[in-house]
Amino acid sequence: MRVNDLLTALSEPIRLRALQIVWDGDEHCVCELMERLGATQSRMSRHMARLKAVGLLTGRRDAQWVRYHRTPELPPSWVAMIDSILAALPALPLAQCQKKAA
Repeated sequence: MRVNDLLTALSEPIRLRALQIVWDGDEHCVCELMERLGATQSRMSRHMARLKAVGLLTGRRDAQWVRYHRTPELPPSWVAMIDSILAALPALPLAQCQKKAA
């Protein structure tokens, strides 16, 4: 994992906001991310794939959806950096998606 890759992944607003949602440690369905961020399924999937490729997220398939969560073994320096960046962002509206993790 390289810091340059991390910063590049965080430079896109939708990816940054998706990370803000998933960073709470819970598992989040793509449907929730799409709804809260106003993104299509294909666009959201591309963004989540990028965050996964950098190592920030892991996901599991649940029927037609993928549920993402924060990678637990991130380097502490990355966690501190991301915590600082996310703390500077305004809060997002709460989710209204009813598709809960199984």
